[in-house]
Amino acid sequence: MTSSTETDPVETKRVIDAVDLVKFYPINRGILFKKQVGTVHAVDGVTLWLNEGETLAIVGESGCGKSTVGRLLLGLEPPTSGTIDILGDDITTMSQKALRHKRRDIQIILQDPYTSLNPRMTVRSIIGEPFDIHPDALHGRDEKTAVLELMDRVGLDPEFINRYPHQFSGGQRQRIGVARALALNPSVIVADEPVSALDVSVQAQVMNLLLELRDEFGLSYVFISHDLAVVRQIADRIAVMYLGKIVETGPQADIYAAPAHPYTKALMSAAPIPDPEKQKLRHRIELEGDVPSPADPPTGCRFRTRCWKAESVCAEVEPPLVEITSGHLAACHFPETT
Repeated sequence: MTSSTETDPVETKRVIDAVDLVKFYPINRGILFKKQVGTVHAVDGVTLWLNEGETLAIVGESGCGKSTVGRLLLGLEPPTSGTIDILGDDITTMSQKALRHKRRDIQIILQDPYTSLNPRMTVRSIIGEPFDIHPDALHGRDEKTAVLELMDRVGLDPEFINRYPHQFSGGQRQRIGVARALALNPSVIVADEPVSALDVSVQAQVMNLLLELRDEFGLSYVFISHDLAVVRQIADRIAVMYLGKIVETGPQADIYAAPAHPYTKALMSAAPIPDPEKQKLRHRIELEGDVPSPADPPTGCRFRTRCWKAESVCAEVEPPLVEITSGHLAACHFPETT
């Protein structure tokens, strides 16, 4: 194994290229005279890329930094350092006016369909709001026609155009969110836990819709989730995050077949298997202790305080991402190789 950076083996269009992303939040104390007493290391040196028509899943426990990465990619927050190239433009150096125009290329589907929709707005207003900001995206259509087309495409009855969010089920509300994200014909959609608030049966319907839309419109997804069963349905590649860093990344099939990082192995062991007999024979890896505070991450490998393979070198040297197999990288001094 040799030290490496992730490389793109196929000549395809790159839609996202983010390098060395860092996002720190200050910890302040005091009421009148606030003083910084610490720093939260939410994202610390994350590099990732996304190709046209591809889905990259970012997975990890709550608080690992995956949603913060999503907000950085959308330009909702500026990174502390690093660069974010979206379709050839570095959004970290853009003016607010240029960034507003650039957001047409990258949209978001939010996690909770119960709080992400304005209860005072009708479906027509919610889905049509992007056209108020970017009227040229209508391409000669009137707004109502465009909204009706979007409702039909995501499986919503066009007769419901004047209803309010409280008159819809959770799955229908999320379809409204999907239609809103599609309105400006983006190249990339960041889906932040888009089905975690839905019932299992409804989850499958929304996931199938996302897959259909990806194929139909050539969309690229950054799919953020903690649910490995959901990720398996949609991801082409997976990036596993722990405490602000990517600890393993590679093709979906490789990650599931042969997880190389102990943390990934533990996550996989916790994911349920549909076959009850196989589930009984499965060895569950129970991680000891709690996730350390991102305000005071461990030295060396950040996972070492919970890792059963940790040795002294893990506390002294931070492991780089190294290539295990082609395109499959892990940041571990003692990775699994089988």
